[in-house]
Amino acid sequence: MGSSVHVNEAVLVTPFEPTPARVLTLSAIDSQLFLRFTIEYLLVYRARPGLDHGVTTARLKAALAKALVPYYPLAGRVRAKPDGSSLEVVCRAQGALFIEAFSDRHAIGDFERAPKYVNQLRKLLSLHVADVLNGAPPLVVQLTWLKDGSAAVGVGISHCLCDGIGSGEFLNSFAELATGKRGLTELKPTPIWERYLLDPAVRLSSNNLMTHPEFSRVPDLCGFLTRFSNERLVPTSITFDERRLSELKNLASSTSRPSELSYTSFEVLSAHVWRSWARALNLPSNQVLKILFAVNVRRRLKPSLPSGYYGNAFVLGCAQTSAKDLVEKGLGYATALVKSAKERVDTDYVRRIAESVSESACPDSVGVLIVSQWSRLGLETVDFGMGRPNHVGPICCDKYCLFLPVVDQRDAVKVMVAVPTSAVDEFNFLTRSPYS
Repeated sequence: MGSSVHVNEAVLVTPFEPTPARVLTLSAIDSQLFLRFTIEYLLVYRARPGLDHGVTTARLKAALAKALVPYYPLAGRVRAKPDGSSLEVVCRAQGALFIEAFSDRHAIGDFERAPKYVNQLRKLLSLHVADVLNGAPPLVVQLTWLKDGSAAVGVGISHCLCDGIGSGEFLNSFAELATGKRGLTELKPTPIWERYLLDPAVRLSSNNLMTHPEFSRVPDLCGFLTRFSNERLVPTSITFDERRLSELKNLASSTSRPSELSYTSFEVLSAHVWRSWARALNLPSNQVLKILFAVNVRRRLKPSLPSGYYGNAFVLGCAQTSAKDLVEKGLGYATALVKSAKERVDTDYVRRIAESVSESACPDSVGVLIVSQWSRLGLETVDFGMGRPNHVGPICCDKYCLFLPVVDQRDAVKVMVAVPTSAVDEFNFLTRSPYS
């Protein structure tokens, strides 16, 4: 499937009504260096009889203008504060970018399997914002009409402004405005800025982060970074339905201590993918390996964050062990590590992170698998008047592992990750064969 996408229109959409002109400060969590990239979603909708392209395009543009009233910071521009302490948003109704395009090669069936290469779908979000601090809009929406009458909606949202849950809430509100299910005053939840709620009480040295394994450095004993930068990465995709997830839970429980028998689907699936990834890469037995994943802290904080808070309200959970132990000690061992990493996150943990993060603090990259759970963001419910999406995924498949929702299977999860060419066959075999 080659890329042949033609842009028909690219316009800045400004808020439908006047919005506050102000400069808003982002939180310490928002301002972390490793969040200065764009979250890129791809939602694909099956062709529907009688769907008028012109009317649909106009409806989406109008709905975006309305959504930018309560979510007016998404129409602003992000910059560093003069003192360099954090980031801020200049809100002057500068606008979000809306693109309409057409493709003469893409069709709905192309999204049923993993793409052949990581950037195959790049043109379905034609403007890739690599650095939002250079003045680019923090929100880009592209509606691409496919050759079979289906539609792809690509969305790029600056991670500095919102996390996965926040962006999922925005997209559902945007969609409800497009269909008329809700008006501007009826959006649920009401978007809340209030970034000061995650401001640190005091500013500590980033050296304090060294006690957190996600930020500590480990020796690269195998040319790990070189391998991932020099070897071609191949996208993979495998779906775990309810039966296969139950199978993993049973396997993890059978190899765990009695006190650790209750595991979630996320815990066992993360552990299984982590082990399969490590085994397929054939890493040295003494190489330290880590798995990183977002832990939502909205309800873990005391007091909890208000409903509608759409900023970054997560910290990184991190489990680590040697390649030898990860491979040899079984799924129960790995799952217990993931579970313990989640349970360590409480109010004190979050405050400590907020007080210590700085512009220079970044998670380690050596021996690290990053997992992002998109299957619980509500993306599968985003209906712009074309029905629910037939496919939810990323614009580009990367070395970061995504857990995606599956159409019409509420409890199923699709795992997508790109792995080096030399490991792809073994990884595919191991992920499909938990008892091997």
